[in-house]
Amino acid sequence: MASHPPTTTSSGYNTPDSELESIVPVHPTAVRRPTYITVQSENTVYTDSHITAKYLDRGADVLVSDGQFTITPTVKPYEFQTTRKVGKTGIMMIGMGGNNGSTLCATILANKHQISWHTKDGIQQPNYIGSVLRASTVRIGTDPSTGKEVHVPISDVLPMVHPNDLVFGGWDISGLPMDKAMERAKVLEYDLQRQVAPHMALLGRPLPSIYYPDFIAANQEARADNVLPGNDKQTHLERVRADIRRFKADNQLDRVVVFWTANTERYSDIIPGVNDTADNILAAIKNSHSEVSPSTVFAVASILEGEPFVNGAPQNTFVPGVIALAEREQSFIGGDDLKSGQTKLKSVLAEFLVNAGIKPLSIASYNHLGNNDGHNLSAERQFKSKEISKSSVVDDMVDANRLLYKPPVQGATGKAAKGEHPDHIVVIKYVPAVGDSKRAIDEYYSEIFCGGRSTINIFNECEDSLLATPLILDLTILTELLTRVKYRGDGQTDFAPLYPVLSLLSYMCKAPLVKPGTDVVNSLGRQRNALEGFLKACIGLEGNSDLLLETRIW
Repeated sequence: MASHPPTTTSSGYNTPDSELESIVPVHPTAVRRPTYITVQSENTVYTDSHITAKYLDRGADVLVSDGQFTITPTVKPYEFQTTRKVGKTGIMMIGMGGNNGSTLCATILANKHQISWHTKDGIQQPNYIGSVLRASTVRIGTDPSTGKEVHVPISDVLPMVHPNDLVFGGWDISGLPMDKAMERAKVLEYDLQRQVAPHMALLGRPLPSIYYPDFIAANQEARADNVLPGNDKQTHLERVRADIRRFKADNQLDRVVVFWTANTERYSDIIPGVNDTADNILAAIKNSHSEVSPSTVFAVASILEGEPFVNGAPQNTFVPGVIALAEREQSFIGGDDLKSGQTKLKSVLAEFLVNAGIKPLSIASYNHLGNNDGHNLSAERQFKSKEISKSSVVDDMVDANRLLYKPPVQGATGKAAKGEHPDHIVVIKYVPAVGDSKRAIDEYYSEIFCGGRSTINIFNECEDSLLATPLILDLTILTELLTRVKYRGDGQTDFAPLYPVLSLLSYMCKAPLVKPGTDVVNSLGRQRNALEGFLKACIGLEGNSDLLLETRIW
């Protein structure tokens, strides 16, 4: 029988062999666009190696005396220098074989190999919908010939890693091979799983991980068949460091982003002399102290290897000693807890109500889900970590409006010391039958004009891991970019790296990690504006302006 020549299209029933083989074109969110923005300005200089931009940070100093506000505008000049070459980047996930980790690997492989699959609604093509960097745009100006605003993908503002180019690896307490881990997760359509399984199988098994039973729910013990032996935390630290070095060398990587997407841990107690300074946390690991969590060991290993660490769960991985160590080593950290659904909506709706002059009196949030995350969170101590990260999301919006809420009382304790806040409760229940399809119900009960009341109820059903996975991509890609950005202020000769705590990651995080002593911003709009403003500053453009002055004047 005569052989048939290879085709460049696929029926969607086979596993494509190359990026060329697909029945549909590449989705716009996955397209490669090699030409980046060029800014023609005396403030922006392009060389083969760098983009250097001058930026004026405009603010205001406010003095309050006897109820009078005296405002003095301020201007601080800065220069930003961004390395243009995007290095080969890997992501090492703790929890690689979990729902998020297996879904991330499978969907990147589907995009990389242009694997289309059949659903009951027809052919589905791979994409990066849900990624802020790949699937949303930023306004960069207006077209002078039409007066229309011009928007570009955020990923085009500066050179960034394409998701398809990420190299993945990592650890998991479960040794299930990655193709079987994908099957266990029950997140992706069967026809996609069937086609991507051969590629997933090539990933093999995750590396053995750290398992300290006291930090995660007892119901996770059945999965823990792939753990580092013994209880010597210093030995575990050195093993993780060696794993990072080997992964980087074997794959010839320029950068590795280490990402915690494993189970939520209980909170670690903050103990003076144990985890409060850089030296103390290193000594606590050496002494295998009981309050050193697995996530903290991974974070310290990453810091000592000079590779960024991002915490995608709500526990307090970054105890004071870890932040101090990151400062000392000038190594980047970020987190905490992926903000994908209910909390992201809450950070929008609460801001809308308060900014509209409406006073939320209570916010009641209920969730149920049936994946392994829900199983782990059914334990009280692990749920407490999640409750803390979900509950703080409205704090800064309330603090910004003391017309509606009574301010903190000087010298008071308890609730009075924090000031008036809405009653805020969070409930999470494990319901195995719904799997990864999470249900979230919220009630916002508010005071309106002259003693009236308003109630807003929201029901949200979402596929948990398909919302979370694009955030892991965004956090990884943005973290890699920020390692290539340096700055210098007025009077400084040399460019310096950014501060180690990457608060620009806040848009994707429930409980944003910020520089100690600075306020946390939870407002989603402000977080987005900060991210857009920073990226624009790096190419010499002013920040966001909705003044649209040309439309207000003759």
